[in-house]
Amino acid sequence: MATNTKAPKHITGGTFIIKDTDPQSIFISESLSEEQRMIRESIVDFIEQEIDPVSELLDSQKDLSLAPHLLEKTGELGMLGIGVPESYGGIEMDFVTALSNSESMSGAHSFALTIGVQTSIGIAPILLYGNEAQKQQYLPQMITGELKSCYCLTEPDAGSDANSGKTTAQLNEAGTHYILNGQKMWITNSGFADLFIVFAKIDGDKNLSAFIVEKAFGGVTLGEEEKKMGIKGSSTRQVFFNEVPVPIDNLLGERQGGFKIALNVLNTGRIKLSASCLGSSKRALGLASRYANERKQFGTPISSFGAIKEKLAKIATRTYGLDAALYRTGAAIDQAYDEMIAAGLDANIAKSACVEAYAIECAILKVYGSETEALAVDEGVQIHGGMGFSADTKIEKMYRDARISRIFEGTNEINRMLSIDMLLKKAMGGQLDLLGAVQKVMGELSSLPEQENPYKGPLSEAKCLLAGLKKAFLLLAGSAVQKLMMKLKEEQEILINAADILAQIYILESAILKTEQLISLKGEISCEDQIRLTQLLAHDSVSVVRNAGEEIIYGFASEDEISFLLMGLKRYTKISPLNRKAERRLIAERLSEKAEWCF
Repeated sequence: MATNTKAPKHITGGTFIIKDTDPQSIFISESLSEEQRMIRESIVDFIEQEIDPVSELLDSQKDLSLAPHLLEKTGELGMLGIGVPESYGGIEMDFVTALSNSESMSGAHSFALTIGVQTSIGIAPILLYGNEAQKQQYLPQMITGELKSCYCLTEPDAGSDANSGKTTAQLNEAGTHYILNGQKMWITNSGFADLFIVFAKIDGDKNLSAFIVEKAFGGVTLGEEEKKMGIKGSSTRQVFFNEVPVPIDNLLGERQGGFKIALNVLNTGRIKLSASCLGSSKRALGLASRYANERKQFGTPISSFGAIKEKLAKIATRTYGLDAALYRTGAAIDQAYDEMIAAGLDANIAKSACVEAYAIECAILKVYGSETEALAVDEGVQIHGGMGFSADTKIEKMYRDARISRIFEGTNEINRMLSIDMLLKKAMGGQLDLLGAVQKVMGELSSLPEQENPYKGPLSEAKCLLAGLKKAFLLLAGSAVQKLMMKLKEEQEILINAADILAQIYILESAILKTEQLISLKGEISCEDQIRLTQLLAHDSVSVVRNAGEEIIYGFASEDEISFLLMGLKRYTKISPLNRKAERRLIAERLSEKAEWCF
């Protein structure tokens, strides 16, 4: 019987903008199993015992053998093979578990990056796109850490535009090897890598191909270790390929299929990076709240001051939304995989396709996660005051390390534009009825607004706002597409503002769904903090959407159109007044009481 190679059409990301979701259908981090929690605890123990004591030595790079040695130790504990089939020496687990592990592993400082490269963009390309012989040859040794890997995509003149890379691969006269020549830069793990996933163009092809290159092939040389702002304990070098003979059997995937491999691997990397950012945000919040309890000014702990409470609560609000959206998306990817397998899709194809289906959400999470982490570490330093600027504090190191998150896996600017581009492509491809939803909103805007909130319960206000924000996005995006047509792709400012609105909608909806599920499990009284965080997130979303919406309107609309669109934006962002100061103080007081993430 032939194996199906096409994913079911109904499995697609971005549907949240036009459809409602049942709160009971999503996964929340509170539902992690006992086994998943045990794995998290083992990771935390490993970090405390093996990484923390040598973190300063790692950062100094005085002992360059330390990182590869620790990577082998990680492999011995089975942490490099999670999600890889047992037939290759791994531990077959779902994507939610992988995200949970990434969240926990973020505590390993810059060494978390070393592990992330080995698993997310080292092992994953071979697991997802390698043939059986390649998997059998390389995966078992990569999972133990015996073979260490890196991912060679970026070039001096090819960053976000990866397909413009100049590295070449020419088939030799005997037809046995590709001869690889070129230069790659910002390559993490390259200083000790045995295996290089390399992207190059074969004989003048239009598109990239991918190769598995062993350092032992010869012709691979390295630049000096880069001197970086942060993540100093990770190896980052330039890699040079000079007449490297690569056996034809080491072509990874199809010829000219490298760009697809790069994009799909980056989708996985984006959501896993978001998980790491979530872990960092929670940790920074814990450090800040503990320091605020200990530090006294005018005879009083600074945690009792309103200015400090506001900072802590703002971090907590964003972190709560990120947590909700991350695990919602991870479970949706798992569900998509199960449905694809049930539909007869090849397992290897399904592993890639299920993440690709939610590429929009992965891009949103990468941006929102990295910017939540940025807020958490920045305000964490501020709460520490002068001590936050001292290299003796953990928060100083976290601040430096976090800056790369907004650049990794495609810059946040690129990911913002990608989220809108992918959404519009799904609409044009018939996967999303975006046009129908836009027309419905346009028709509704010409009628009198409904006066009564149709939603009930403690989150009725937030749910009503969410419905309005979706309409605001459809109104503005639909109007911009209709007016600008093909020129829209050149209007990066409009795309970025539209992406901010889209992200606020997805994060807010995720928080609402998570809180509703918790209420159904624990009752309203036990979920007062989560309700409060969700309401605060709703009010914060209004500010973002109104500002971004006005930027969009003034950026493309004619004088006659502006008043109509502003009227729509105002109607769809209405929300009742809330004493946010009082609500934030209550959240901050709970944080001060627990001195760690407790929501």
